[in-house]
Amino acid sequence: MNTAALPPVAAVLDQLGVSYRLFTHPDPVNSLEQAARERGQRPAQIVRSILFRLAQDRFAMVLVAGPSQVDWKRLRQHLGQSRLTMATAEEVLTVTGYPIGAVSPLGLPQPLPLYIDESVLAETEVSIGSGVRGTTVILQSTDLRAMLPAAELGVFRQTETT
Repeated sequence: MNTAALPPVAAVLDQLGVSYRLFTHPDPVNSLEQAARERGQRPAQIVRSILFRLAQDRFAMVLVAGPSQVDWKRLRQHLGQSRLTMATAEEVLTVTGYPIGAVSPLGLPQPLPLYIDESVLAETEVSIGSGVRGTTVILQSTDLRAMLPAAELGVFRQTETT
């Protein structure tokens, strides 16, 4: 494939020699279920990269699997923050270089604190944002983890006990 036409995350994976598949949706994606169905995956295999603003110029990214919701209280406690907010669309683009719907923990312009919910690694194969809306990168979860050695693994999603 022509490298100029590659989504940013695919170019990073090529540089690192990591194997992946690209999938481009034929039409706009309106739900997690639709995305999973078109990719031949289950919703739990889709990794959402969510950017949080901790302070004026401090951000952190949390990766959660599919339908899981971030447990705000747990995340605040873990980070020692009394308050945090989801980043705005403008902040997401500025901090990650990617538009909402295409955000990835790979290929970021500046390192960010990363937190991976253990649900992400429960799946063998996952899909993550490619940097381009409507196109995803499908790869092995072990490869994703190996590329994010500084990321902290934990439980950051809502569970039945929270």
